[in-house]
Amino acid sequence: MYTLLIANKNYSSWSLRPWLAMSVAGIPFKEEKLTLFTPEFTARLAPLTPAGTVPVLLHGDFAVWDSLAICEYIAERHPQARLWPTDAQARARARSLAAQMHSGFSDLRNVLPMNIEALLPGIDISPAAQQDISRVQAIWQDTRAEYGQGGPFLFGGFTIADAFFAPVVSRFITYGVPAAAGPVREYMDAVLSLPAMQAWMREAKAEGIFLPPDEPYRTQR
Repeated sequence: MYTLLIANKNYSSWSLRPWLAMSVAGIPFKEEKLTLFTPEFTARLAPLTPAGTVPVLLHGDFAVWDSLAICEYIAERHPQARLWPTDAQARARARSLAAQMHSGFSDLRNVLPMNIEALLPGIDISPAAQQDISRVQAIWQDTRAEYGQGGPFLFGGFTIADAFFAPVVSRFITYGVPAAAGPVREYMDAVLSLPAMQAWMREAKAEGIFLPPDEPYRTQR
C-alpha cells in the first residue's frame, strides 16, 4: 500500500501532480495531508527526504520524493495503467513535456501561483509570464494536433504529462487567462472534467486555510 504525503490542496501544485496521476490510474493509496509552513510539516518530512518538501511517496519503508520521480516510480510499477504513451516517440515527447513543466516556466509559477479557491482576474501579468502562458498554450495546441487523436488529452489518453500541466489549467482559471474556443479551451475542459480533478478542487476550496506566503494578491480569503 502506498502513502502519499501532500500539502494544502489549495496551494500545492507539486502535490496535485502525483495525486492526480495515481487517482486517474486507479492506483490505491492513502493520503496524508500536511499544512505548509508549520513545525509539524518540517518534523514529518525531515526523516523522509533531504529536500524537506512534498510530495513524498511511501511504499513500505521506502520513500520517493519529487513529483516526477514519484510518477516515474508508479508508472514502472504499474505499466498496465499506461501513464506514459505506448508509442516510443510519443512517450519520449510526453517525458520531454513533463520534464519541461517540472523545471521551466518559472515566471508563470511566480506570477500566477496555484490558488484554486481564489478568483483573481485582472492582475498585472508580467511580459515574461505572458510569454510562458503563450508557450504553454502553444504546447497544448501543437501536441493535441500531433498526438491527441485518440482522446481529449495531450496524447489522447491521460498521461503523466497531463498531470504535470493540470495545475497550470487551474491557474488559468484562477487568474482569468483567456482561452478562446478551440484546442486550448477543449483541453482545459477535459482536465477540469476529470472526476479526480474535480474532487481535488472541491477539497481545496473547503480547506479554509489562508497562507500569506502563498498569497501575493490577497490579505484574506
